[in-house]
Amino acid sequence: MLLVLTMAAAIWFGGRFLDAPKGVRLGFLGLLFATVLAIHLALPDGHPLRAATGESAALWLLIGRAVLVVLGYRAVLGALRKRAEHSAKPPQKPGIFSESELNRYARHIVLREVGGAGQKALKEARVLVIGAGGLGAPALQYLAAAGVGTIGIIDDDVVEAANLQRQVIHKDARIGMAKVFSAQSEMEAQNPFVTVRPYHRRLTADIAAELFAEYDLVLDGTDNFDTRYLVNRSCVAAGLPLISGALSQWEGQLSVFDPARGAPCYQCIFPQAPAPHLAPACSEAGVIGPLPGVVGAMMAVEAVKLLTGAGAVLRGEMLIYDALYGESRKISIAPRADCPVCGSAKPA
Repeated sequence: MLLVLTMAAAIWFGGRFLDAPKGVRLGFLGLLFATVLAIHLALPDGHPLRAATGESAALWLLIGRAVLVVLGYRAVLGALRKRAEHSAKPPQKPGIFSESELNRYARHIVLREVGGAGQKALKEARVLVIGAGGLGAPALQYLAAAGVGTIGIIDDDVVEAANLQRQVIHKDARIGMAKVFSAQSEMEAQNPFVTVRPYHRRLTADIAAELFAEYDLVLDGTDNFDTRYLVNRSCVAAGLPLISGALSQWEGQLSVFDPARGAPCYQCIFPQAPAPHLAPACSEAGVIGPLPGVVGAMMAVEAVKLLTGAGAVLRGEMLIYDALYGESRKISIAPRADCPVCGSAKPA
C-alpha cells in the first residue's frame, strides 16, 4: 500500500512541479486507482503485486468511495458558492457598461458617428419589431447584436419548414415553435445583455396604442396591408418613427415614415391596398432567400442611425434594391395634404 501512496504523491506533486494541469494529474491518479483495483480483482490471493498494494480490494474501494464523496461535496459547495456570488452582484445601472459589453461593442465605440454616447443611446433604447419572419428575422438579429437594450417582438405565427430558406434566425429543430420564442432564444444566446419581450399574438387595434406607448421606434416587417396600415396609424398617433420594409421576388424596398418630423407616413405613399393579384404574397410569388437578409439588415442600420443620430436616415426617401441586377436607387417621397392619417384632411 505504501508503494501506491508513494506513486500517487509522485504523480500529484511531480506533475505540479512540471506545471501539469490539475485535470491531467487527476486523470493519472484515476488511472493508477483503476490499475490497483484490476490487480486485486484479476490476481489470486498471495500474489506479490497484491501484497505490495495492500492485499485487499475492499480497502481500495472504501478509499475510492471516500474520495468520491469529498469530490462531490466540493462540487456542490462550489456550485452553491457560484450561485450565491451571482445573486449577490448588484444590478447594473442603465447606461453603464460592463467590461464585457465594452469589448463586445468596441467596433461601434471607435466609430466617430456612434462612439460611447451612441452606444449608450442604443442600450437605453426600446424598439418594437412587428413580425419575426423574412424581414423581422435579420432585423432582430442585428438589433440584438448592436446592443439595443429592449427589443419587443409581436407575431402570432409558428416556425414552418418553408420559412427556413430565408428566416435564418429560426432553426429546423424549432419547427412548430412560436416564432417570437424561437427568435428570443437566438437573440439572448447571441447577446445576453439585451432584454427581449416576446408577444405571441396578432397585432390588433385594441392593443396597439398601449403596446406602442412602451417603445421609441417601430420596425414593420409584415407581409399584409391591413397590418401595415394599422402599424402606420398607431405610429402616427404615438409620434413614433416607423421603419418599414417590403419584399417581392428579387426586389426589396424600405423607408422611414415619420410625419412628426416632416416625412410622409406609409399611407401617404400607399393610399390604398393594391388588388391581390398585383401584390401577391411571397408564398405565391416566391422570394430569393438572401433578399430578406439584405433588406432586414438595412432596416436595422436605419434603426441604429436613428437612435444614435448618425448620418442621414431615409426620411422622405425610399430605397429600392434590385437583387437580380445588383442595382439600387432612391426616390424622393413627400407627405400628402389629403392623407387621412397624417394630412390636414385627417379626422379630428
